[in-house]
Amino acid sequence: MCLKAGFRVAVVAAFTAFCVAGMARDAAAQNAAANLPGDFDFYVLALSWSPGFCDTIGIGRAHAQCASGAHLGFVVHGLWPQYVRGFPLDCEGIHSPSRLALDTVRGLYPDEGLARFEWRKHGTCSGKSPTDYFADVRKAREAIVIPPQFRDAGKTQNWTPLDIQRAFIAANPRLRPGMMAVECTQGEFEEVRICFSKDLHNFVACPEVSRHFCYTQQITVAPMR
Repeated sequence: MCLKAGFRVAVVAAFTAFCVAGMARDAAAQNAAANLPGDFDFYVLALSWSPGFCDTIGIGRAHAQCASGAHLGFVVHGLWPQYVRGFPLDCEGIHSPSRLALDTVRGLYPDEGLARFEWRKHGTCSGKSPTDYFADVRKAREAIVIPPQFRDAGKTQNWTPLDIQRAFIAANPRLRPGMMAVECTQGEFEEVRICFSKDLHNFVACPEVSRHFCYTQQITVAPMR
């Protein structure tokens, strides 16, 4: 009787181990498929507000962007392939973009190092060459009209996150709530994230992205400097 019970326990344990191993293999296969270049649902254009970024997470590490006299406002943080839920990262492809490709986005990113990093982390998942991906970065950035209140912001302002969203919607009539997010860090305005279709012809709804909204009642918008 004890022998039979022990045998049953061994069989159950072996079956459980087999199932766990199978689930692990399935998860690994799904992860590999999830990072297939070109297989994504939409783009997110992240525009960093340099003064807020430099006051918070950029302190001491983004020297070109945060140097005194740089007078930078919105700069491209990244153009990110995105799934409806989640996003791909570090896809297979060319590891380092050429000098010619990098030259096409000069003035969009705050420095070349960020452009290189963004290509490796996100651009490789676009399914495009570095030159074509960076052309998409420029196209997305040029599709956004910056609200006048942020074009030459020379003094500290206080905004609600909702009013920042409304300012972007007023400047970009096809943009709607649910197609963007306002990001803040330590009570300061830090970034906007705007969702585009894969062909960059339209803004699109992106519930997972827009859910990560800054819900602080009031945030500081630091001046350009």
